[in-house]
Amino acid sequence: MIRTEQLTAKALERVDYDKYLLAKAVGKRAEEIANGAAPLVDADPKTVKHTDIALLEIAEGKLHVSLEG
Repeated sequence: MIRTEQLTAKALERVDYDKYLLAKAVGKRAEEIANGAAPLVDADPKTVKHTDIALLEIAEGKLHVSLEG
C-alpha cells in the first residue's frame, strides 16, 4: 500500500482540495466499514484501518464525494 501522505494528497485532489469534506467523507465511510460494509478496494478490514480503506477508496475514485446529502 502507498504511504498515507501520498494517499491523502491523491484523495484531496478528488475533493477539490477541501480537507474538511475529505475528513467528513472518510469518517462516514470508515464508520460504514466498521459496521460491516464491504470495502470497494482490495483491503481486509481486519488488518487495515477502516480510515485507510476509506481514504484509499476515495483516492482511487471508487467512492464519489460531494457536498450534497
